Amino acid sequence: MGRRNAGGPGASTAAVFGEVLRHFREAAGLTQEGLAGRIPCDRSHIARVEAGTRVPQDTFAKTCDELLGTGGVLGRLWGRIDWYPEVEHPDWFRRRADMDAEAVALREYQERVIPGLLQTEEYARALFSRLVSGDVLEERVRARLSRQQRLWCDDGPLYVVVLDESCLRNVMDGYGIMRDQCAHLLRIGRRPNVRIQVALADRPGLLRPSGSMSLIRLPDGHEWVYSESLDRGHFNDDPAVYARHSQTYDVLRADAMSAPESAAVISDAMGRYEQHGQARPERGDLDQEQPQRRQRRQLRGNRPRFPRRRPGPGQQVP
Repeated sequence: MGRRNAGGPGASTAAVFGEVLRHFREAAGLTQEGLAGRIPCDRSHIARVEAGTRVPQDTFAKTCDELLGTGGVLGRLWGRIDWYPEVEHPDWFRRRADMDAEAVALREYQERVIPGLLQTEEYARALFSRLVSGDVLEERVRARLSRQQRLWCDDGPLYVVVLDESCLRNVMDGYGIMRDQCAHLLRIGRRPNVRIQVALADRPGLLRPSGSMSLIRLPDGHEWVYSESLDRGHFNDDPAVYARHSQTYDVLRADAMSAPESAAVISDAMGRYEQHGQARPERGDLDQEQPQRRQRRQLRGNRPRFPRRRPGPGQQVP
């Protein structure tokens, strides 16, 4: 996969990492094949990392630190590099990522899947594995996680997300992944610059956008509406269009559950995924229960609760 700064003046940060790795490998008296055998991995992987044409995982850096006795130099260097610019993407995707990197405020509505800025590593890997595999898959995952780093900064942008309930109910490759993803949402939602709200599926009065969208405000005051179709992203900075979508979003956010109520819904979903994972059911979705066991959710003391499955014959209530 090509690199944005390939052929440009100077060395990329990926190339610097590769040079440092080569230095410690040679100092340890190891060939590329020798190091690859100890990790283990293919020799070509070592060669490409040292050439600055492969984005390594953090576990790769830590393993090399241990094998080469670097005192943790590679791991610390890996954490300081913004790996996203090292991964080539279609122009529209790069443009959105560049906006995220400088935005002062992001408001987002998402349906079906968890937004990229909130995904765990395993959730992102499961999602990307539907499209790519191997090294390309790992590079896409690393790039996505790198984009999230601004949210954890003390001066991170305001990030407000309204999740359609389908984001919590669509199982991404396994109950364990969904349980951990819900736990991740709860942790992130406690940050002062992040607010996560849920739009329940059984509230027909909610005026939802026709699809997932983002409202982006840049430091110079420029405002953009971003949405995606099947194979491309769409940008619009028409003030009238932005104002219309902004009003729709604000009404939806006002009518959706509050952040504390939404945290309770996410927590309940996490508990149900944990129960399903322990029971190892054959069905793969929260909605796939016997019709006679389905009940309407009720708000008890402002705490939303998903219906619990009744114990079968001979089973004890946990």
